[in-house]
Amino acid sequence: MDDIVKQAMAKWPSVPSVYGWLSLDARGHWLIKGDRISNPVITAFIARNYLRDDRGAWYFQNGPQRVFVSLASTPFVVRHEATDTGERLLTHTGQPVAKLTGAWLDDQGRLVLMTDAGPGVLDDRDLEGFLSHLTDSRGKPLDDAALESALEALQHGQTADLALRWRDALVPVQPVRAADVPGQFGFMRIPDPPSGEEVCT
Repeated sequence: MDDIVKQAMAKWPSVPSVYGWLSLDARGHWLIKGDRISNPVITAFIARNYLRDDRGAWYFQNGPQRVFVSLASTPFVVRHEATDTGERLLTHTGQPVAKLTGAWLDDQGRLVLMTDAGPGVLDDRDLEGFLSHLTDSRGKPLDDAALESALEALQHGQTADLALRWRDALVPVQPVRAADVPGQFGFMRIPDPPSGEEVCT
C-alpha cells in the first residue's frame, strides 16, 4: 500500500465506502461505471492498493476511502507472457506468480488458477499458448484428441486425466462450475455494503 494512502487513512479514518462504481473485467481491465480506465498511472495506483477485507470483498483503497470492486470472474486475472529467458505468469496487478497450487476448468472454458497471490482466471487470449503446459497426471504430453476430450469432460463437470505443469509443480486440473467459484475460493463477486453501513453513491 502506498505511504500517501496510509497517511490519508490515519487522517480521515471514517470515510464512507463506495460500491458499484469500480469493476474488473475477465481480461484484467479496470472500469469505472463500465468505461475502461486507460491511464497507466491510475491503473498502477489501483493495482498497488488493491486489497481484500474479512468478508472476501476486494477493494481499491483510494486515500482514506474504500472503493469496492465488482468482479467479472475472479479477484485476479493471470497473464502468460514470453520473455527473453523463457516465460512467466503475471497477475493483472503486475505481480509475478511464483507458485501454483491448484487448477480448475469451469463450465465456460475458463482456466482458474490458485496462485500465491490468490485465485485468478487465465486471460482467455493466453489460453491457446498455455495449452502446452497441460499434460496427463504423470506429466506426459497429450495428443490433440486426448487434450480436447479431457477439456470437454471437465467443462461438463466430469473428471479427466489432466494436469497442469508449471515450473516444479504438477497439479491436477479439476472441474468447477463458474457459479460456484466465489464460494469455493472465498470471495465476493459483487460486494454489497453490510446492513446499516453508510456508503457513498
